[in-house]
Amino acid sequence: MEYEVVHTDEVPLTDLSEIDEIPPDLQIRAIDDFLPSEHIQLKLWYFEPGEEIQYHAHAEQEELYFVLEGEFSLKLGRSGEEEYVEAEPGTFWMARPEVGHGHRNVGDEEGVILAIGAPSVDDPGLDPHELDEDE
Repeated sequence: MEYEVVHTDEVPLTDLSEIDEIPPDLQIRAIDDFLPSEHIQLKLWYFEPGEEIQYHAHAEQEELYFVLEGEFSLKLGRSGEEEYVEAEPGTFWMARPEVGHGHRNVGDEEGVILAIGAPSVDDPGLDPHELDEDE
């Protein structure tokens, strides 16, 4: 088929706390498993209050984020140049390769973020502080 259509409820919720090799212990819906693409990854990330994805970077992958629900504090920028930005529903942000990024749900309700990554590679994350040491 030349196109695929899927509803969020058709994509199972995966509890990452049950998979030792994949931090953080959040829940996701792997949309890209149901809308297969050679070039992008699509995930819905679910955050309880206080949960976060720690500050990290990727070697190759760009990521685009969009807040669907909740209130988040973002940590963005290269090591030593990080900034904190508040994000609410309707907020987009981009993380380019080798640029640090992380976010925490600072609200009282569940938060949901759509993450789009390209290229679709296994790029688990780097410590942004170590990238500066290579220069």
